[in-house]
Parts: sequence; structure tokens; C-alpha cells
Amino acid sequence: MAKHKKKVNAKTTSQQKRHRRQWVTFMRMCRYGVNNFTRNAWLTLAATAVMTITLFVVFTSVVARNVLVDTLSQLRETVQMSIYLETETVEADVDQIAGDLRELPSVLTVAVASPDDARANFVEDSRNDLDSLAALKEATNKFPWTLSIKVVDINDTSELSTYVTDNEFAKERIDESLPPSFAGSKRQTIETIAGAANFAQNVGIVSSIVFVGISMLIIFNTIRMAIFNRREEIQMMKLIGAEKSFIRGPFVVEAIVYGFFAALFASALGYTMMFFAAPTLRSYFTIDPTLELLSLYVGFVLLGMIVVGALLGIISSLMATRRYLKL
Repeated sequence: MAKHKKKVNAKTTSQQKRHRRQWVTFMRMCRYGVNNFTRNAWLTLAATAVMTITLFVVFTSVVARNVLVDTLSQLRETVQMSIYLETETVEADVDQIAGDLRELPSVLTVAVASPDDARANFVEDSRNDLDSLAALKEATNKFPWTLSIKVVDINDTSELSTYVTDNEFAKERIDESLPPSFAGSKRQTIETIAGAANFAQNVGIVSSIVFVGISMLIIFNTIRMAIFNRREEIQMMKLIGAEKSFIRGPFVVEAIVYGFFAALFASALGYTMMFFAAPTLRSYFTIDPTLELLSLYVGFVLLGMIVVGALLGIISSLMATRRYLKL
């Protein structure tokens, strides 16, 4: 029993020593990596600057895409499809057409405005336009019945088009001088913003890929030069039997430090740009939801940027050490 206990204690002591040795080795690699980071100021500055630009492009691409999507969603919620019925149409017929439209799966809501309501809305919208109000007083024609329709997807108006084309009851009462308006200028605005969102996403992806490649190349060359400058020291470490991980570790740590500082700089630059540009952007885009997310989750954003920067550094350093250290 005592003999078994001694074996257990010896095994535990051995494990503790091994863990302590591993920890000391890890701390040495980190210290050497940080020292390498400060050895060559110009190389360090170049690598950190390019990675900062890379992460800033990634940050900007994600934020811009989110802003455009929010803007598009808000416009979609406010856009209504309009069908105009003749002024003389009786209210019962208008209600029947509105009921038919509400039964369509693609229709969310249908609001009915009488000719008097349409006139009052026009006066309200044109209260600052004296010419339009003067023309209204001289006009003899009356406003039509207006059916304002919200649909599930503004890009899919096939059911509405089929209804106004094939339904004889509705066709007889639609105002021929005012064909159905499926969002008009607002629809064009939404399509423009949708195209801009897709374009911004594609440009952001391409730009991110280009800068990621440039950043990895510079870090790769930086690590390669560090290996070249320390070739005698590395050769001696190999001769005395240093483990591969101990030789490679400081270079990996050095690259991670590049990514860490680049993430801090890129995040600070991105947040500064967003909040200073907010008053101008708010006039054209819906940016408040994005600003709120950035404010609430600043820690997660920073952590994500650090992870991306660290991954770029790790991949670049592993490629360089694998090729030039021949480990």
C-alpha cells in the first residue's frame, strides 16, 4: 500500500513538473515573441499598418452592408402599391375589390381612401406648394378612389398584376387614366438601394480579400526577415535539441501581436468614422440600428476584430516558419 502511494505521489510530482516546464516554455515563447515585435520598428510599423487597413476594410464592409440592408427594410415597410378606381364607383363595389385583394396571399393590408379623403391628403401634402393648391382650386376633375396595398415582398407583384388584368369586375372600375402604380418612384429608389447594397457587399468582399492577401504577404516577409536575421541563433537551438514548437512559437506570437494592435487601431478608426459621419449619413440612410448595435456590443466587435487579426497573423507566420525554418 505504501509502495503504491509512493508511485502515485511520484507520478503526480512528475506531472506537476512537466506542467510547470510547459508553462515556463510558453511564457518564454511569449516573451521572445514580444521582443521580436519591438526589434525592427520599421517592419513592425509596416506590418501593423497594412493589417490595420485590412481590418478597417472588413469593418467598413460589414457596417456598410448592415446600414444598406436596414435602409432597404425601412423603405419596404413604407412603400404601398396603389390601385385607382373611378370616382363614380359605389362604395359597395370598392369594398368588394378591397376584400378580394385582402384574400391574396401576397397582400398584407389594404387601405381604402375615398375621393374626398384623397383630396384632403393631397391638400395636406401640398400645403407648402402654392402652385399646386391654386391648380387644385381651378381643376374640375375629381380624385379617384385609392386602394393602398402593402405586400409581403415588394419585388413580387405578380398576384396584383394578375388580379388587375384578369378580374373583370375590377377592370371595369379601374380608372383608365391612372393605371395601377406599383410603388412608382419609391419602387425605383428601393431597387436602386438594393442594387447598391449588393454592389457594396461585392466591393467589400473583393476589397477585403485583396487587403487580406497583401497583409498576409507583408507579415510573411516580415517573419521571413526575422528568421534570416536570427538564423545562427535558430541553428544553435536546433543543435541543442530545442523542440519545433519552441522555435516556431515566438514567430507566431509576434504575428499575433501584429493582429492585436491592428485590431485595436482599426476598431478605433472605424468607430470614430461612424460616429463622426452619423449626422451626414442619417440624412440619406437608416443608420441608428447599426449605431445602437455598435454601442451595445463594442466588446464583441473588438473581440471579433482581434480574433480575425490573430488568425491572419497565425496563418502568415505558420506559412513562413514552415517554409524557411523547415520544421
